[in-house]
Amino acid sequence: MTDTADRTVFRTCPLCEATCGLQIEIVDDAVTRIRGDMADVFSHGFICPKGSTLKQLHEDPDRLRAPLVRRGFDDAGAPVFEEVGWDEAYRVVDEQLRAVRETHGNAAVGMYLGNPGAHVLGAATHTRHLMKALGGGAVFSASTVDQMPRHVTSGYLYGSGGSMPVPDIDRTDLFVCLGANPYASNGSICTAPDFPGRIEAVQERGGRVVVIDPRRSRTAEQADLHLAITPGTDAVLLAAIARLLLEGGHRGTGHVADLIDGLESIEAALAPFTVEMAAPATGIDESAIVALADEIAAAERAAVYGRIGTCAVEFGTLTTWLLDVIAILSGNLDSPGGTMFPEAAHTRVRGEKPGRPFRVGRWTSRVNGRPEVQGEFPVADLPDEILEPGEGQLRMIFTVAGNPVLSCPDGARMDEAFAALDAMVAVDIYLNETTRHASVILPPPGSLEKSHYDMAFTGLSVRNVANFSPTVFENDAPTEEDILASLALIALGFGPEADPNDLHDQVVAGLLQAEIETPESPVAGRDLDELVSMVDGDTGSERVLDAMLRTGVRGDGFGSVPDGLSLAKLRENPHGIDFGALEPRLPALLRTPGGRIDLFAGPFAEELSRLAERVAEWGADDRLLLVGRRHLKSNNSWMHNLPILVKGKPRCTLQLHPDDAADRGLTDGAAARISSRVGAVVAPVEVTDSVRPGVVSLPHGWGHDLPGIRMRVAAEHAGVNSNVLTDPAIIDPLSGNAVLNGIPVEVAPA
Repeated sequence: MTDTADRTVFRTCPLCEATCGLQIEIVDDAVTRIRGDMADVFSHGFICPKGSTLKQLHEDPDRLRAPLVRRGFDDAGAPVFEEVGWDEAYRVVDEQLRAVRETHGNAAVGMYLGNPGAHVLGAATHTRHLMKALGGGAVFSASTVDQMPRHVTSGYLYGSGGSMPVPDIDRTDLFVCLGANPYASNGSICTAPDFPGRIEAVQERGGRVVVIDPRRSRTAEQADLHLAITPGTDAVLLAAIARLLLEGGHRGTGHVADLIDGLESIEAALAPFTVEMAAPATGIDESAIVALADEIAAAERAAVYGRIGTCAVEFGTLTTWLLDVIAILSGNLDSPGGTMFPEAAHTRVRGEKPGRPFRVGRWTSRVNGRPEVQGEFPVADLPDEILEPGEGQLRMIFTVAGNPVLSCPDGARMDEAFAALDAMVAVDIYLNETTRHASVILPPPGSLEKSHYDMAFTGLSVRNVANFSPTVFENDAPTEEDILASLALIALGFGPEADPNDLHDQVVAGLLQAEIETPESPVAGRDLDELVSMVDGDTGSERVLDAMLRTGVRGDGFGSVPDGLSLAKLRENPHGIDFGALEPRLPALLRTPGGRIDLFAGPFAEELSRLAERVAEWGADDRLLLVGRRHLKSNNSWMHNLPILVKGKPRCTLQLHPDDAADRGLTDGAAARISSRVGAVVAPVEVTDSVRPGVVSLPHGWGHDLPGIRMRVAAEHAGVNSNVLTDPAIIDPLSGNAVLNGIPVEVAPA
C-alpha cells in the first residue's frame, strides 16, 4: 500500500481464465494503481498486461452506463439509439416479447450466451433461470466455437459434461501441449495463474515440455521440443501414440485401470493408425512419433493437454477422447502429475451413485437437423434458424455478453441474420458489431462495481482454491443477476415492474430445498426457513453463492461443520484460501450408469473409422490451411477498446511462411486477399518462418469496421474478421463445434 492511497482492495482479475489476484490502490474513489497481489494464495503476485487495465475498462467512455432503445435508423442505415431509464427499457422488452410470442409462439424466441458470462458471478447464478423462463426456443453459445468437445467427451466417459480433467502441471515430469499457447492465453480449460512460470518450473525440476503446434508460438519457443503438425490432424497423431502404447503393453495402472471398460475393443479400433499412416498425414516424422510415445510411456508422471486448437477442428471430440485414452493407457488419469479433476468449493456433496447415460440429440435443429448437445444447438446453425422461413423460425434473440458476428462462423451471414430479427435484447456493456442490431441494450455494471467469485474456473483449477472479491465501487444500477431476473420475470408474465428480488429469493429457497431433500447433504432434513434466514450476501448472486458454499464439499453446513467454508469466511480471507493440491476423485466423481468408465460409451469407434477414411483424402487439396492465434493482450473481441491493449504494431496480420509468400508474389507488409468457400478478407502480410509451410495464421476477434458500433478505439484498430472465412457447413459432428482451424484458403495479392 502506498502512503497516498485512501484504501487498498484485493480482487481476482475477471479478464481471462487465470484468475490472478490483484492489489488495487484507490485515491478519491479513483483507481491509481493495479499490481499483482503478492499474498494471493494462487497467483503469488503474477499479473499479465490485461489485469492492469481494469481501471481503463472501468473508465472507458464507450462503456454503456444506461439502457439503450433503438428508435429507428438514420439515412445511412445505421441504428439510432436513445438512452432511457430501466423502467422504460423493461417496458419495451415486455412489449416486444409479447408481440413475438403472440404472433409466432415461444419457439420463435432464442438465446445466445457469450464467453464473458463465464467470468461473471451473476451470470453464472442466474442465466439458466432466464433460459428456463423463455422456454421452447433454441439456445446457442460460445461453447460450440470453443470447448464443447471437452464437455461431450467428459459426458460419455465420466457421466457429466462438467467433469473436465486438467493437467497437474505443478507435479508433472512431462508436459505435452497440443493446440494451445499458454504464454499468450495463460491457460484455458485449465486455470493456472502464471502458466508460463509453471511451464518453466517443469523444466527447472528436470522435466520436459513438448509443444505440438503448426506455429512456433511463444510456448513452443520455450519448449524442449516443438513438433510442427499439419492443422486438424491431432487425432491421427494421438491415435498413433495410443496404438504404440498398447503395443508396448500399456493398458493403465493403479485404481483407474480397474474402472475401465472397453479395453478389449480399443486395440482393434486403433489398428489402422500406424506410424506409417500418421507421419505423412500429420507432417511429423515417424521417429518423432515413436519417440514421443516412448517418452509418455517412460515418464513417471506425464500430462498431455490439448485446447482450442484440438477442439475447434473436424475431429475435435475424437481428439479430446484420445487425450483421455492416452492418460488412461499411460496410467496418468486421476493421478498426481497426470491429468486430474479439480474440486471447487461450491461442488455439491453427493454419494457414489449411478447416473443416467449421457445423451445428445434429444432434439434437433429446425433447418439442418443437427443434434442438441448439452441443451444447445451448434452456433453454426444460428443464421439458418433466423433466415430460413417456416414454423419455429427465430424472430427474437436474447444475447448475454456475446458478439457472434465476430466470434462465430460465416460472420457476414451471421451479421445478415441478426439484422433480420424482429427484436433483439442484449445484456452487454458495449454497442458492438452484434449489439448494434439490438432493439434494447441492457448494460450491467463494470467489473469493479460488482462482487466476484469464479464459479466456472475454480472447477478447472490446477489447485483447489477459493477467492471472493467484494464490490470496489458502489453502483445503484442493476447487476447481471438483477437484469437476468427481471427478464425472466417478464418472460414468465409478471410484467416489467416485477421485483427481481422475488426471483433471487426463489433461487436461494429452491437450492436449499433440494439440499434438504438430498440424504448426503450436510443440511439434509433441516428446516428451510431456518436456513434461508441464515443466508449471507448483499446481492442475489452473493446469497446464492453463500448457500452453495455452505452446502458444498468444504462448507460449514450452516453450523454443522464449525470450521467449514462460507461467504463470510471468504470475506475474512481477501487473498483467498488454498485447500491444497488436486487429489484423486475416482470413482466417487463418476456419474455413469455403472459407476465405471466405458471407453466406447459414445460413438468413438465409428468416429475412428471415419477418421481413417478421411486421412486418405488429406493432401489432395493444395490450398493453404488457415489457423487462428492468440495474443497476450487480447481476449476474443471484447478487449480491443482499451488503448493500452491495442497500441503498438498491428496484430491482425496474416502470418505466412517465406516459401509460400514467394510462391504467391507476396512480401512483408503487402496486402493479401484470403478467400475460403464462404467469404474473403484482405489483411496485411507478415512473412515469418514461425508458421510451417502450407499454413497461414490470422487472429480471431477482429473486424471492428462495421457501421453503427460505439467502440472508437477498436474502430481505429479494426483489423479483419477471420470468421468471415469459417465454413458453417463443416463442424465436429459429435459436439457441433465449429471448425476454426485447418480451413482451406486461397491467398493472393489483394
